Amino acid sequence: MTFTKSEKTSEFIIKSVAPLFNQRGYVGTSMSEITQATGLTKGAIYGNFKNKEELAFEAFAYNVNCVVNLIRDAIKDKPQGLDQLKATVDFYRNYEVYLADLGGCPILNFGVDANHQNPVMLKGVQEIVIKLQGYIVKMLEKGIAEGTIRTGINTAFYAKKLYTLIQGAVFMAFTMEDRNYLEIMMDHVEKLIDLELAV
Repeated sequence: MTFTKSEKTSEFIIKSVAPLFNQRGYVGTSMSEITQATGLTKGAIYGNFKNKEELAFEAFAYNVNCVVNLIRDAIKDKPQGLDQLKATVDFYRNYEVYLADLGGCPILNFGVDANHQNPVMLKGVQEIVIKLQGYIVKMLEKGIAEGTIRTGINTAFYAKKLYTLIQGAVFMAFTMEDRNYLEIMMDHVEKLIDLELAV
């Protein structure tokens, strides 16, 4: 697949500003910082994106995609749903290591920022969270079909529960600058999986 010059420029801009938006938020990121990060003029930026809001959301989508790809890498050698679920938990146990280049957790950072500033972007964050919870539902359903996860469980309920526990630990670990929150909660989530979900 070949990209046009405009598409390559857009991709370059997004990659350049993605960590900036993730760390500083939509309001906290100025156009001068965007032009400095990219080495491009304001006109060149707006030649590729209709406004700062569009660029911010594209940067968020890029950051989330990076996280999703890392999770896919973590589970790719795990054929069974239960093993994929546990591999996902292991991934989050070392989450801050994976996020060093991104400037933190994009879902947490962008979600909090959008919740106070921009209802349109907040809706986008909510859609991403639903999508991520959907991945957990698929793992659970796969495990049920394989006979490694109990039948009759409410997969949507457990997807929300597991994701909430994980994201809550991420919030505490980054807010308190203490990865021990991740260790403690991932141990708890693993026990929950063994006690309530695994056959």
